[in-house]
Amino acid sequence: MQIREGGPDDAPVMMAMLDGAVAWLAANGRTGQWGGDPWSDDPRRVERIAGIARDDEIRVAEVDGHPAGVMAVAPGPPPYVDPVEEPELYITLLVTDRAFAGHGVGSALIAKARDEARANGAGLLRVDCYGGGDGRLVEYYRRNGFEVVRPFTVGEWPGRLLSQRVD
Repeated sequence: MQIREGGPDDAPVMMAMLDGAVAWLAANGRTGQWGGDPWSDDPRRVERIAGIARDDEIRVAEVDGHPAGVMAVAPGPPPYVDPVEEPELYITLLVTDRAFAGHGVGSALIAKARDEARANGAGLLRVDCYGGGDGRLVEYYRRNGFEVVRPFTVGEWPGRLLSQRVD
């Protein structure tokens, strides 16, 4: 696996991975996170991903030249999360292609974020995720070194803010 820098041209790859994740979640009866409709059918979500691809730093994990996962990072949180009083790196998006599920793609991207935070003098790495349902996503981040900071909601969507020290 190789991780390369990405950018706005990777928005279609990001959208395809999100559509694949939604389809998988819906097929498994887990529509609480993102519903059951493809992200690409919602103009607000399409614009959100285009904005992330344009404004955040994109990393694309590739396996044999095929995109296997995408991560976006920024020096601060999205508007629905309070900022902190110290340098941080915030994972604004992490998604893997379902064809590569269980191959450590997400963990490799998180390790890349940890290294980048450290290299840029940020002692804190944060991420937020869906906090409802069976809690499997929160547990995934815990297995990757994060601790739950607090629950939050955006509208009726239940989220969890997580962080880890990278000093």
